[in-house]
Amino acid sequence: MSETRPAAGRAPQRRRFLKSAAAATAGAGAMAAPMIATAQTVTLRFQSTWPAKDIFHEYANDFAKKVNDVAGGRLRLEVLPAGAVVPAFQLLEAVGKGTLDGGHGVVAYHYGKNSALALWGSGPAYGMDPNMVLAWHYYGGGEALLNEIYKSLNADVKSFLYGPMPTQPLGWFKKPIANVNDLKGIKFRTVGLAVDIFTELGAAVNPLPGGEIVPALDRGLIDGAEFNNATSDRILGFPDVSKNCMLQSFHQSGEQFEILFNGPKYNGLPNELKRAIDVAVEASSADMSWKAIERNSADYIELKKAGVNFYKTPDAILRAQLDAWDKVIAKKSTENPIFKRVLDSQRAYAQRAKAWQNDYMVDFNMAYNHYFARR
Repeated sequence: MSETRPAAGRAPQRRRFLKSAAAATAGAGAMAAPMIATAQTVTLRFQSTWPAKDIFHEYANDFAKKVNDVAGGRLRLEVLPAGAVVPAFQLLEAVGKGTLDGGHGVVAYHYGKNSALALWGSGPAYGMDPNMVLAWHYYGGGEALLNEIYKSLNADVKSFLYGPMPTQPLGWFKKPIANVNDLKGIKFRTVGLAVDIFTELGAAVNPLPGGEIVPALDRGLIDGAEFNNATSDRILGFPDVSKNCMLQSFHQSGEQFEILFNGPKYNGLPNELKRAIDVAVEASSADMSWKAIERNSADYIELKKAGVNFYKTPDAILRAQLDAWDKVIAKKSTENPIFKRVLDSQRAYAQRAKAWQNDYMVDFNMAYNHYFARR
């Protein structure tokens, strides 16, 4: 139970912030102008792990703007795209060492440092959706476990998780994937523990960063790849090199974004700016969720107009993914003690939270099909 204590303090902190904000508003007429006039702006240099044109980099800029707005201009983040200072997969080291003041990416990109880090994104998460994984992280012990792993790596960072991602497609292929045998021997791009899942299914995996995927597909260096969503896939040019996309998969069905700050830089900020960051993280998480629905659904239509053929991943492949995942986590759990601790924490939370969700939530497809399904 001790793992839940750090997260449990979030609500009182929020109340203290709101109370202080209300008090500040009450005295705004007398105090606000002099304070703003004399306050010094703190500027921090951030880098995302995404190409400048991708919607993920847009999300990073959205967060930076919210920080600036909530902090009243006293804290400003300058966001650079992937590769501007360091390669995408080196973000954690760069932020920890202070080469960068912060960054925007995903925890699974740190998989090479400790395999347990990929559990914040890879695999079926015991049936939890991405928002429920965030609930586990902040209120079910995940945050304390992540901090423990970073400490073991001597990564002096402050991490915030936010932005539940929609379920990611199985991927883009030269021809539709009809059964598990179609994956055997295929040269495929993915990241995190999804590398192990697809390897277990017989694929030859190459974990490329986002900006390198489409060029590799175009040159035939890989036969198939997954990235994330309709908007990113369209912007990055997937439909220019492939016309077949398989929808639905368990390889990354519960992922979210990560915002990193260099530890000393973050700890040196005044408390009111730390609270502004906390509020901006949660506001950005909600806004990103809404923007993803708006943009992904519109770009899904545009991809169809561009001649892309979408297929539902066969259930036999989905079940094979779950079987492969069971083998992967059994092996990793024996190799890495904290890997098993993270899994056990997720499992306990999912068993309770999903039981509640399954019993309480109505089947929304019933209503959708009532109005829109062909009869």
